[in-house]
Amino acid sequence: MRALAAPVRIAIVLQLREAARCVHELVDALGLPQPLVSQHLRILKAAGVVDGERSGREVFYRLVDHHLADIVVAAVTHSAEEVEQ
Repeated sequence: MRALAAPVRIAIVLQLREAARCVHELVDALGLPQPLVSQHLRILKAAGVVDGERSGREVFYRLVDHHLADIVVAAVTHSAEEVEQ
């Protein structure tokens, strides 16, 4: 779970929950620099959270386990509820 300790990595997991994406799609969706997104993807991949599949010149990243994304959504929702109270 340490792999999910950074807000950027949580945002990446939430994006990949919808569909597999390549780096430039994540960069556009998150509004972050490409090197930063790539760095966080490497951490997620090393932790076994995401996997990459090459298609031509691009690598499409996907979640290894979609249950993890559900846990992240539940945690983010719970955290937001705590802040509101």
